[in-house]
Amino acid sequence: MGFPNDFLWGGATAANQYEGGWNEGGKGVNIIDCVTAGAHQVPRKITIRNAKTGETGFVARQMVGHVVFPEDTVPAVVEGYYYPSHTATDFYHHWREDIKLMAEMGFKAFRLSINWARIYPNGDDEKPNEEGLRFYEEVFQECKKMGIEPLVTLSHYEIPLHLATQYNGFAHRQVVDFFVKYAATVIQRYKGLVKYYLTFNEMNAVGHNGYNAAGLLVDTPQTRAQAAHYQFLASSLTVKAAHAISSEIQVGMMLAYRPPYAYCCDPEDQIKQMNEKHDMLWYSDVQVGGHYPKYKLAEYERENIVLQDTPEDYALLAEYPADFLSFSCYGSYAVSTHPDLKPGLRGVDNPYIEKNAWDWTTDPQALRIALNELYDRYHKPLWIVENGIGWADELTEDCRIHDDYRIRYLQTNIRSMKEAVEIDGIPLMGYTMWGWIDLVSAGTGEMKKRYGLVYVDMDDQGRGTLNRYRKDSFYWYKKMVASNGEDLSDSFTVAEPKQ
Repeated sequence: MGFPNDFLWGGATAANQYEGGWNEGGKGVNIIDCVTAGAHQVPRKITIRNAKTGETGFVARQMVGHVVFPEDTVPAVVEGYYYPSHTATDFYHHWREDIKLMAEMGFKAFRLSINWARIYPNGDDEKPNEEGLRFYEEVFQECKKMGIEPLVTLSHYEIPLHLATQYNGFAHRQVVDFFVKYAATVIQRYKGLVKYYLTFNEMNAVGHNGYNAAGLLVDTPQTRAQAAHYQFLASSLTVKAAHAISSEIQVGMMLAYRPPYAYCCDPEDQIKQMNEKHDMLWYSDVQVGGHYPKYKLAEYERENIVLQDTPEDYALLAEYPADFLSFSCYGSYAVSTHPDLKPGLRGVDNPYIEKNAWDWTTDPQALRIALNELYDRYHKPLWIVENGIGWADELTEDCRIHDDYRIRYLQTNIRSMKEAVEIDGIPLMGYTMWGWIDLVSAGTGEMKKRYGLVYVDMDDQGRGTLNRYRKDSFYWYKKMVASNGEDLSDSFTVAEPKQ
């Protein structure tokens, strides 16, 4: 027994990292359009403008950490800074070429996000932007023509800037209505073209990056808790709306999950591991399980966090949970209470697993462990929608990229999830690796940190031709997909198609 015949192999992207065309086609400004490039251990910047004086500047934005904006300032696009999201790797002008490349690899699924500000430029507009709706409609029509199922994320860090500056993002209840209106608009428009939706990318990101995940300019424990609650509510209302539009449409949750390991058998390390899981899984307890876990409610009481809620909110959460659970998983991390241990990117250093140049761990068993833990907890179908490795790929003189390290990563990770399916009986819907094509790193804003099976000629300063080149991993992945995950050997055939 291997992967089912209808298994959805493919790749993933996000509009703010891939789409470009930031001020074309009637699109409004979103929150990431104000975020500059950074580098490894060099934070990206959110550029700001003082609403009273007009003075400009910036605040540092960590991928994990909460931003404090100076009084009277708001995010703004400021002349003289480089914003990688503005062009990214330009799917906006290369979408036909890119979908053709996906089809060449045999993709069955393509995860992408709709740029909310391309549909409702300010977020609270009365009517949608027809040009934006038509753009995605053409993309989805081309996907259907090529036999590729879109998996659409409705909010992947692309909240319209206006909703952040005027409402403090999802900390305001009215933004729930704006989101549901936007979601219903696109779900109705693309009925028959799109079957699978995700509401919020990495829903648990609101706990450690309120700006990216929820558009928070006032980012406190209270506003993060409130924003999470309103996003849960928005998700349930989207499920309700989608099911009313078509019984065939499924709306999933997307969770960032890395299995945390206790560094040793010290009971205190075991408790720390338990708490790490709680920090991640309470979000899926609500969005998939339909209720707040007792440990989270107890935490809110201890921290004097009081939600603005209604009894009807909780009835909706219980009645309209997510149809399936999707998640990102790039590896694992170790935690310990022992202060003498060497720190890692998260937690402490694990000597048993490898790391890349950005200190991201590569754990060959992480997917199997994650799949078992999540299915045992929720008993709903699962979908791995992000899994991959960033590397400083080198383009050779003959325009090749010999990325054997990426092939090794894919081999071990696909083998791990294959064991979860074959040995453990986990119902897995699909696998969309991150990112199937080079795009802007969310954490560092670099192009240097490349994830793709396809190389894009663009550097960290936005210079390049944007030409696409197939990496060795492109041909390996094509072979693997053709075998439905059975052939994980090193071999692959390079056969450039006729242009």
